[in-house]
Amino acid sequence: MREILTLCLTTALVMGRATAQTPPASPDYLVWVASEATDRIALVRYNAATGAKVDREFTIGLLPTDPDGPHGLSVSPDRRFLYITTAHGQPFGFLWKIDAVTSAVVGRVELGMFPATLQLTPDGAFAYVVNFNVHGDMVPSSVSVVGTDDMLEIARVPTCTMPHGSRLNPQGTKQYSACMMDDMVVEIDTRSFGVSRVFSVAKGAEQVAELAPAHHSPLPTPHAPSCSPTWAQPSADGSRVYVACNKSNEILEIDVSSWALARRFPTADGVYNLAVTRDGQLLLATNKRGQSVSIFELATGKELARIATKRRIVHGVVVSPDDRYAFVSVEGIGSQPGTVEVIDLRTRAAVAAADVGQMAGGIDFWKTEGGH
Repeated sequence: MREILTLCLTTALVMGRATAQTPPASPDYLVWVASEATDRIALVRYNAATGAKVDREFTIGLLPTDPDGPHGLSVSPDRRFLYITTAHGQPFGFLWKIDAVTSAVVGRVELGMFPATLQLTPDGAFAYVVNFNVHGDMVPSSVSVVGTDDMLEIARVPTCTMPHGSRLNPQGTKQYSACMMDDMVVEIDTRSFGVSRVFSVAKGAEQVAELAPAHHSPLPTPHAPSCSPTWAQPSADGSRVYVACNKSNEILEIDVSSWALARRFPTADGVYNLAVTRDGQLLLATNKRGQSVSIFELATGKELARIATKRRIVHGVVVSPDDRYAFVSVEGIGSQPGTVEVIDLRTRAAVAAADVGQMAGGIDFWKTEGGH
């Protein structure tokens, strides 16, 4: 009896020691990315132990002989649906609603010329889509507001030339977009579906502005931007808006309350898209021409790291909900595939990459699986 008891105690100690030495399982991080040149939507799975890989793919679009060009991508707050813009139509583009589990088309609605970046309100009821109009005349364009239940365009808000970077504040009360050719940031009130304020980001003229009539240019020299803003990203608490000046290589910080310029940060070449961590501490910036991603500390405005990417033409960035990883889409050039690259925000280093379709652009986080 004593020998049996001793054996049981020894076995329990060994098992307990083995359990204590077993590291916790890493969760899987899943992100969706759209490849504009191939009409492919890929689900990329990343695990710290096994790396990054494409989990599955599907094709989107209507045109069999010409790419439809999926550009913007956003996951619904309940994670049930993907919303994807296809920029190329005849002549207008579409917003698609896709079941995230089955990849089945749930609905679509025709919008304006080259619908691009989009984001949903926090309750998922509305999608705000910028009509970038890259192939049309240099005239003021618009932001479409779509009711997501029935996929109906309920408003089309005139703004300015080539709007891009549709982002809402965390409260869901304001939507911001940047006008590349007019050097402006436009704020839309989501309660009235109308423009509430405009801010000029032109070099040396950063101030409150107004939208010009369609037949007049808002700049002294028509469509000669000095900032050429490509993104307007609200802070984690909505008190600031960060604007990527793609031409002048800097980020402007606008105080929302005073509607005035607060700070400016120098960047690498071609700063393009932005994202903030949920704790409000870090700002991520993709450098489209600089083949890199920058990490800024918002308290000081200091660039903490600049991480080179595997391929050129860096596009979008999204941060995981736990603020651990940044996922970056890179378009590539020529016949190169696109890439989703993973950056560890603790070590500030690239840790994985997965090849996807050419011209990888729109990217959003879906969910985590497993881990403990």
